[in-house]
Amino acid sequence: MAQDLNDWIEDEVVPYEERPLEWISQYHFFRDPARAAYVDHTYFFSPADGAIVYQKVVDPQESIIDIKGKPYSLAAALRDESFGHRCLVIGIFMTFFDVHINRMPYGGRLSFALKEPIGTFNLPMLAMEQDLLERLRVNPAHARYLHLNERMVNRVDAPRLRGSYWMLQIADYDVDSITPFCRRQGMFRSQGRRFSQIRYGSQVDLVIPLAADREYVPVEAVGRHVKAGLDPLVKIRWR
Repeated sequence: MAQDLNDWIEDEVVPYEERPLEWISQYHFFRDPARAAYVDHTYFFSPADGAIVYQKVVDPQESIIDIKGKPYSLAAALRDESFGHRCLVIGIFMTFFDVHINRMPYGGRLSFALKEPIGTFNLPMLAMEQDLLERLRVNPAHARYLHLNERMVNRVDAPRLRGSYWMLQIADYDVDSITPFCRRQGMFRSQGRRFSQIRYGSQVDLVIPLAADREYVPVEAVGRHVKAGLDPLVKIRWR
């Protein structure tokens, strides 16, 4: 279940620090542990294992995070200047020690589109990872990758919500690929089901448009470590 970052490091990072990098990258990184499938339609569960690096309600052109004085907006994140929804945005950073299997936070029909990097290569995310693992903090100056890196924009049309939400998968510099487990567009995926994998570091953002008939209440804080499909992120309160 969700942990303070320091507790997670003691449990999941320290035991493997003396292992050779080759062993971690070839065996530990690609683990896919069996997990209980939790279904609770009053919550969005975490789509990824990792640390919550930001959590904010924003308009499309409003800054989610300022990176060396340059605002990073929701429209820029989705690479869609026509996007018009005020949203709750939760960013989850996956370190090299996290399970990199992504799971559905809420059931719905999944469609996806790959957005290429702005530039020749993705920028590395190592500095952000070191801040989290060594200093237990988020340093926005090391988040320049958010502006430029390759990303998969996943749209989920959720019948129970009578609307859609988005998941944004952002790739690291040395990522092999963002790999959807099903290539067919518009297939229904139930809550907690595995839908994709990002190889070698990355970030996943959950983007939930606000609605007049319900309230979305975050249940975890920035800096907490969560696990995909196990930890609730957002409580849905119908008005």
